[in-house]
Amino acid sequence: MTKYDVLCIGNAIVDIIAQCDEAFLRDNAIIKGAMNLIDAERAELLYSHMGPAIEASGGSAGNTAAGVASFGGRAAFFGKVSQDHLGDIYTHDIRAQGVAFDTRPLAGNPPTARSMIFVTPDGERSMNTYLGACVELGPEDVEADKARAAKVTYFEGYLWDPPRAKEAILLAARHAHEAGREVSMTLSDPFCVDRYRGEFLDLMRSRTVDIVFANESELKSLYQTESFEQALELVRKDCSIAAVTRSERGSVIVKGDETVAVDAIEIDKLVDTTGAGDLYAAGFLFGYTAGRSLVDCGRLGSLAAGLVIQQIGPRPRENLREAAGQAGLL
Repeated sequence: MTKYDVLCIGNAIVDIIAQCDEAFLRDNAIIKGAMNLIDAERAELLYSHMGPAIEASGGSAGNTAAGVASFGGRAAFFGKVSQDHLGDIYTHDIRAQGVAFDTRPLAGNPPTARSMIFVTPDGERSMNTYLGACVELGPEDVEADKARAAKVTYFEGYLWDPPRAKEAILLAARHAHEAGREVSMTLSDPFCVDRYRGEFLDLMRSRTVDIVFANESELKSLYQTESFEQALELVRKDCSIAAVTRSERGSVIVKGDETVAVDAIEIDKLVDTTGAGDLYAAGFLFGYTAGRSLVDCGRLGSLAAGLVIQQIGPRPRENLREAAGQAGLL
């Protein structure tokens, strides 16, 4: 019996989000649109330069878990926080969303991870992440019963940065496959793909990973091509299902010889793209684990992504199940 629809594994990060202009990014040597890993000293410096900010629990896979729960799905999460103020915030927030989160917190240093996210007027987010306690996630944090009882185990490519997290992912994937479940990953970021291209391809080709999520730039980076069509043809051979987002052009889903194109939803105003890919994955996986068609999965993903980019912060403020009902998707 399955107890969970989706088990998400990722970096447990508290997002500190502030709006800024392009000059701020230049003056502080921040790479626009990317996730930059920083040390504690750089984290303190950027924090001191930030304007008014919003603190919210984030982290890619944690956002996806919260999205699945908002749709009414059964979600669980593995991620490492510390026993500190930000750790308490993170734990409270994700449990309040209805996600099962029982990873044992770290007793001492390093502190809970935080990501300073600077949002420019075009809605683009530039992330500067101090991983802190995240780097301590290891195989001992894998709850075998949850991994075996989830229809899909989903993890973020960012987890390839902290060394012991790889062991945790591979262990969770083994538990999942032994129980006849599926494993999914998101490529996370073009720079992340550049760092681990060979390992990501091996995860797919070895069928450690069955379902892959990516945006267009990540997919082209994976296959080192400027042609989206060529990258799409290659990825369909390397995994069971690939769902590729293309911002305002919607998404394309491939499965074997099947290709499904899904439109993006119309939005009133682009506010903040933080969490767009995470919420797309949430909608897709909610639909997928409920046995919906690939078209429906893509539409649920587009709905969730379209709603989250019209607000500040990566966790949905609207009840996604209600929104999907109003849109005629549930």
